[in-house]
Amino acid sequence: MSRRRPSPERSTRPGTAAEASTQPHVPVLLDEVVETLGTEGGIAVDGTFGAGGYTRALLAADPALEVVAIDRDPTAIAGGQDLVAEAGGRLRLLPGRFGDLDRLLSDAGIARVDRVVLDIGVSSMQLDAPERGFSFRNDGPLDMRMGADGPSAADLVNEADETVLADIIYHYGEERRSRAVARTIHEARRRGRIETTAQLADLVAGVVRAEPGSHIHPATRTFQGLRIAVNDELGELVRALHAAERVLAPGGRLAVVTFHSLEDRIVKQFFAARSGRSAQGSRHLPGAAAEAVRSFRPVTKGPVLPGEAETARNPRARSAKLRAAERTESDVPEPLAALTVLASLPDAARGGQRR
Repeated sequence: MSRRRPSPERSTRPGTAAEASTQPHVPVLLDEVVETLGTEGGIAVDGTFGAGGYTRALLAADPALEVVAIDRDPTAIAGGQDLVAEAGGRLRLLPGRFGDLDRLLSDAGIARVDRVVLDIGVSSMQLDAPERGFSFRNDGPLDMRMGADGPSAADLVNEADETVLADIIYHYGEERRSRAVARTIHEARRRGRIETTAQLADLVAGVVRAEPGSHIHPATRTFQGLRIAVNDELGELVRALHAAERVLAPGGRLAVVTFHSLEDRIVKQFFAARSGRSAQGSRHLPGAAAEAVRSFRPVTKGPVLPGEAETARNPRARSAKLRAAERTESDVPEPLAALTVLASLPDAARGGQRR
């Protein structure tokens, strides 16, 4: 499979508010995912169903395949019922978080599967709906929840300690002006609650300058950081990787598409540790040597990237990376405790202390 040389990381990802458009959700690296997973019957899990792009392609590519698709978004589950009917019994939709995929499968009477695909991050459908509050392209309530439960972004913005807020924006959004943004938010909320995406975007734009020649809105990184925190996206990813490891049969394949360096780092370190390639550990995954177990063997050598034709058709694809590995016959090892560190805020933030 051909790979293109990685391009430098952008400060945004496909599907950020700066990139939002009215185009339907287009699955990224679709052909590469289907090729990587293979067509050999059995059961596949689409852990991030969304608009059903990967599920539909897998069903079409392999007439002997059954697919179990998972999504925490009730809108996605409702929207997928037509595809369930079209699939003629070959597709089941399960509401829930992909980090719980092993439990969800067990509850459905499934012990082992042959393929798992995870497409990490927010979907175009969510971004393009103002009422979901993911984007500042159109003003809407400051929500950002992928599911229908838990605290919203408005709750976080209006109630979190200023230092914790700064840490969220810095570590999850990679915003260098995080302290200034948090300070501005703290001062503004003393005058009244911040309830809309436009309110927050305007506040951030007042302290973060747009990069010269860039079309990226100054609030992009802040929105990203808040969204990741609200949905515990990195924690869900860590749990999903371990859950997939538990349910995959020997020879089964796991394919993960990421759009941001934080996500890709977690996937890269997980596969490195589980394939025995991190014998010396790393600065991102200390102690990996002690935890290294060869429960996976690499399928892709480094990340598979979209080609120029795909990025021309779908600009949201430009920072996507696909990594895949095949399950060995090794027993299921203990979860990588060090991997959770990569998905967490520093202790200083959790303790409410300034960095």
